[in-house]
Amino acid sequence: MARKIVITSGKGGVGKTTVCCSLAVQLARRGYRTVVCDFDFGLNNADVALGIEELASYDLIDAVEGKCRARQALVKHPRYPTLYCLPSNRIPDSHISAQSVKLILELIAPQFDFLLIDCPAGIGEGVHRALSCAEEALLVTTPGISAMRDADRLNGILQSYRLQTSLVVNRVRRDFSRREDVLSPQEIARTLRLPLSAVIYEEERLLTGNVSERSRAFRLLADALLAPKKEERRGIFAAWGRK
Repeated sequence: MARKIVITSGKGGVGKTTVCCSLAVQLARRGYRTVVCDFDFGLNNADVALGIEELASYDLIDAVEGKCRARQALVKHPRYPTLYCLPSNRIPDSHISAQSVKLILELIAPQFDFLLIDCPAGIGEGVHRALSCAEEALLVTTPGISAMRDADRLNGILQSYRLQTSLVVNRVRRDFSRREDVLSPQEIARTLRLPLSAVIYEEERLLTGNVSERSRAFRLLADALLAPKKEERRGIFAAWGRK
């Protein structure tokens, strides 16, 4: 049965979809059967980030409405044999219930190792719909004070769902200098009281919004996700932190 992990953020524009899709690529490269589930109805971009926007015949809403079977809505990635996308579309989502999308995920879960749920930003109804389908969460933020405050508010909601949550700090500058409006990843982790799973440095090839299979940070994030013991995860991050 697949692990259901929601990738979420309090603030829009922090790179949540890129993190979700890049992590999915790393898992698929290791042979894990992985689905990126786009729950950002109306603002969906996971298919674009994965480069498969022209391949979809059906989408998640089609499956919910019974226009196709759940498996038919999946799009297989042409480059990674074990990577799939469950796309959504730009139709308003007010009529889609949490229970209906949860049923679709339950139908496909036995066939996969990971379901990565690309969640809408913020704290609206779409967020609750995505969180209700997940068992774990990766909370994505950037180092700015504004993004961290939004992440803090969302973290309270994540805790109410009892999701096992860890932190990903994206777009960190390597030439980081002390500024009042920018926090270090470690400061953010302490403030949110969350384990720090990954720091993604701002790299030119990640600014396009597309996935990168070469990024060491995403490889290590996948390693951490797969590590069975806390001791192993600490070892991974200790080694990564020395770079």
